[in-house]
Amino acid sequence: MKKIARQLVFGSRILVRKNASSTAGFSLVELLVVLAIIGLIVGLAAPQVLRYLGTARIDTAKTQIRNIENALELYFLDNNGYPSNEEGLGALSKAPAGAASWNGPYLKNADALSDPWQKPYIYKLEGASVRIVSLGRDGKEGGDGEDQDISN
Repeated sequence: MKKIARQLVFGSRILVRKNASSTAGFSLVELLVVLAIIGLIVGLAAPQVLRYLGTARIDTAKTQIRNIENALELYFLDNNGYPSNEEGLGALSKAPAGAASWNGPYLKNADALSDPWQKPYIYKLEGASVRIVSLGRDGKEGGDGEDQDISN
């Protein structure tokens, strides 16, 4: 097929147009090069993004534990003690039986409060202090990185 060129005259300019079929689209090599570059960028960036996501979850758990601690301090001031192990963190959102001076809710939905890995926080009353623990991503004691235990 012979390529046809058309000339259009506008004032003193002459424009030449080629058939659209001769210049339309990208070649297969160009597409493969672009896909290879995108794959390389994703391959280099994905591990960094996943590492930041893990760090963000750990930071979120630490912040939530501090907020729970603050709510427990308010509970302590009103009730002259911390909730028992049986009452747990639920005592921060609903008045436990026998808590005459409960002035809550200290936290909304403390019963449904879970760590960033969707596991409930562990509450332990140990003498005159409390311990709030998240077992991390694996849900088991110990571990490193995202699997580490986080507590107050």
